Amino acid sequence: MKQTNGEKTFQLFNYVFLFAAAATMLLPLLQLLAVSLSSPVAADSKRVFLLPVEFTTASWTHILGNEGLWTAFGITVYITVAGTLVSMLFSVLTAYPLAHKEFLLRKPVMLGIVITMIFNAPMIPFFLTVRELGMMNSLWSLILPGAIGTFNMIIIRTFFMGLPKELDDSAKIDGCSDFGILFRIYLPLSKPVLATVSLFYAVGYWNTFQRAVLFIRDPEKWPLQTKLRAYLTSPEELAAVNLVLGDYDFNTTTLKAATILFATIPIILVYPYLQKYFVKGSMLGSLKE
Repeated sequence: MKQTNGEKTFQLFNYVFLFAAAATMLLPLLQLLAVSLSSPVAADSKRVFLLPVEFTTASWTHILGNEGLWTAFGITVYITVAGTLVSMLFSVLTAYPLAHKEFLLRKPVMLGIVITMIFNAPMIPFFLTVRELGMMNSLWSLILPGAIGTFNMIIIRTFFMGLPKELDDSAKIDGCSDFGILFRIYLPLSKPVLATVSLFYAVGYWNTFQRAVLFIRDPEKWPLQTKLRAYLTSPEELAAVNLVLGDYDFNTTTLKAATILFATIPIILVYPYLQKYFVKGSMLGSLKE
């Protein structure tokens, strides 16, 4: 079908707008990468934009050789994987009964859940509850208190409500239990929305910071974002330089750029594998006929 001039103009405008939006997100990362691969003099003199000046990998060599950052990286990977699995399990088990009219307490339970989206738990009672449960200085304090994201659970529930009711009826005739229907029928049909919500949870756990500051006292158990803050704000950490014939190979500016990218790149690399599900899952979980 031939496009009109107006449609072509609108399409061109969309391409330009999306390209500009992508550039605003991509250029800062490219600039950080260029700074991390540049010499200290070039970085401090603001001569670096998108390409490295006086190329050197000294900052990355120092960062990748820092055992403390790798320990924090492993902790963050554990929190992200375990937290996402726990959150998805609890969210699915909560969304399934709330998606069925046969569940008599569906409306009051749903009302109570929605209220938590409006009124967050006060900080002091939240802290005292976690402490009384014995989770202080435990990695589980970064997972269990926020195991169910209300918005994410509602997306899954709305998707379940859009599945044909006949699937449940035919499965029950064949003697399938509710758990069987959920795990054998609903979940295989829900891959797009499950991948989307998993990405939401994974990004949240990867960026864990505030709860780590509140509940983790042992620096050896800090996740990557908390370790990153301490590293970037600790003069004794950033003052460590490698002297070769009296020349500095890196400085605080190049180290900060490399450290920020070290914490950002892994979660960015995961997105392309879930991209095909992302838009489809968001739309399917946000609409109801």
